[in-house]
Amino acid sequence: MALRLDISDIFAGLALLVSAYAVWKTVQFNNRQRGLIESQERLNRWLLAKEAAESISDQKADLGANFLKIGSGKYRLKIFNKGKAAALNVSIEFPEGNDCFIESDVSEKFPLEILEPYQSVEIVAVVALGTKSKHVVRLIWDDGSGRRNDKIVYPTL
Repeated sequence: MALRLDISDIFAGLALLVSAYAVWKTVQFNNRQRGLIESQERLNRWLLAKEAAESISDQKADLGANFLKIGSGKYRLKIFNKGKAAALNVSIEFPEGNDCFIESDVSEKFPLEILEPYQSVEIVAVVALGTKSKHVVRLIWDDGSGRRNDKIVYPTL
């Protein structure tokens, strides 16, 4: 029994090779496509997490305080909001005592109903020779995050 090859057998063999090559390339393409889909899903999850974090930070106020020197020997304590949301019901406390701020000025301004973003309020400070250079100030406020916030800052002269 002799094996005889016809032209149709050669074309059938070539068609088999071409179809095997096409299947191999399709498998490669599907693997690459799966990798791209997985990376797109990771990117989407990361973007959603970033958006959620930004949404939360857009609802938060961030208060701070520092001393300003106005002229010779005149100082003010500047309380400012550097957050993206308004601070509501702002209160101030001096845990280590109030030895350089005028109490009537503090009681007139605080509690402050609202402190908008990038807005500030100043308290007159009376500085003498025996006044310590570092003070402890506790700021307490509400904001859009739905909880009572507080922050201790250490402004220095």
